[in-house]
Amino acid sequence: MRWIKPSLRHSVYSLLGGTPPPVSESTLESRTEDIREQMLDSLGQDGARQFTQITRRVRYAGDVQALWYLRGELMAALAAMHGEALARDTMGTLTAMFQGLVPEAQGTRRRSTG
Repeated sequence: MRWIKPSLRHSVYSLLGGTPPPVSESTLESRTEDIREQMLDSLGQDGARQFTQITRRVRYAGDVQALWYLRGELMAALAAMHGEALARDTMGTLTAMFQGLVPEAQGTRRRSTG
């Protein structure tokens, strides 16, 4: 008999900044490819031509961690193309796709603008 239920244990780990609950290999691959496609789609054809290095880095990123760290470069490219407000909206949607794939401690924190 388990003394601590897995869901409670995972909740405690996430509160402490631990690793997320394990994700199956097929789910990880599928979600990583979904994120990759979303990142490339957000650039569009014009952005892919204008920012070839970012496009290449996203396309050939080895894992979800590499994609996570490319978000800053993608944000800069989107802001240059569409303005910061639209880039932030796009990145908010994209960042939500990483939930459960990167440790909570790596997640973004909302800053107050007041």
